[in-house]
Amino acid sequence: MLKVSRRALDIPPFFVMEVMRAANEREAAKKAVYHMEVGQPGTSAPEAALRAAETALRDERLGYTDALGVPKIREAIAQRYQDYYGLTVAPEQIVATTGSSGAFVLAFLAAFDPGDRVALAAPGYPCYRNILSALGIEPVLLPATLSDRYQPTPALLDKAREEGPLAGLIVASPSNPTGTMLETQAFRELAAYCEVNDIRLISDEIYHGITYDRDADSALSFTKNAVVINSFSKYFSMTGWRLGWMVVPTDLIRVIESLGQNLYISPPTLSQIAAIAALDCTEELDHNVVQYARNRELLLEALPKAGFESIAPADGAFYLYADVSHMTNDSDAFCRTVLAKTGVAITPGIDFDPDRGNRFVRFSFAGTTETMASAAQVLQSWREG
Repeated sequence: MLKVSRRALDIPPFFVMEVMRAANEREAAKKAVYHMEVGQPGTSAPEAALRAAETALRDERLGYTDALGVPKIREAIAQRYQDYYGLTVAPEQIVATTGSSGAFVLAFLAAFDPGDRVALAAPGYPCYRNILSALGIEPVLLPATLSDRYQPTPALLDKAREEGPLAGLIVASPSNPTGTMLETQAFRELAAYCEVNDIRLISDEIYHGITYDRDADSALSFTKNAVVINSFSKYFSMTGWRLGWMVVPTDLIRVIESLGQNLYISPPTLSQIAAIAALDCTEELDHNVVQYARNRELLLEALPKAGFESIAPADGAFYLYADVSHMTNDSDAFCRTVLAKTGVAITPGIDFDPDRGNRFVRFSFAGTTETMASAAQVLQSWREG
């Protein structure tokens, strides 16, 4: 029998994609579906990005670019850090990547060796731990709670280090699935903890720009040694364009360039051209955030009426993470039932927390306000019925 990688066989599926497939099958059968499962903006790429791409398709050769990205996009992203955060970042530290997913692979390969232990909060984005595992790096789940805002803390890190040294910490603020953000002082303390203990901080900032009561802090405000990862998928509404970026400390630039050359050759050329234009579209993109805020307010009022009463504080992103332990101890089966009975597609918490996620579900409110209102109504009718 031909060999299949044991590590690959051990990687679980991404359950949100399973939910999306079931929802699409229901939709194909001409049944009503309210999509709240996938973290994907319901809006298109900005108009200027579409025009730039159209022009490039006609006029450009669209060959390979430098592995780190074309100079113009690296300069434009560096300027964004000055404009948005008041931070000076050298264009040489910017790396354009094949989505944020490609950035995580590059970051983990550059910063860690097989057998290293890397901490991350649970609940959290499942691909962190699955990519780490696929690379032979041990993910160390920090059992964060609502009192921690579902974020890492020095106390949780201390406990994890009792089992062995930590080579890295992944932070996401705002977080998927909870939408919570680190308070400024808490983020500063985490960055200092990592500096003192020689822990490489990797900060997932792909939901920056989508916040509701205050702006998110970048890890670069607290340390020069962090690897910061961002993307054009969420705030910029360009998921299918598969373009992200990294801000990397100087000691990792050359190794990431070598890895990128070998793994990807270069990020998508057409997407880079479109993204340069998208960086100037903040007025249009901020209008999308206004819609997310409207959806968030609607659901925070409506979902408790349908029995979803314990919801994490959604500071940013476009998710609500709800405790459904009073309804079920099997969130996967629960989500299947909800889809079958109501047409509302939501994601089981087991994607985000393998130990406690059976008691949680995630709602995405990235779609239209009409979809959110209809979904909330059918959920309430189902629960009342």
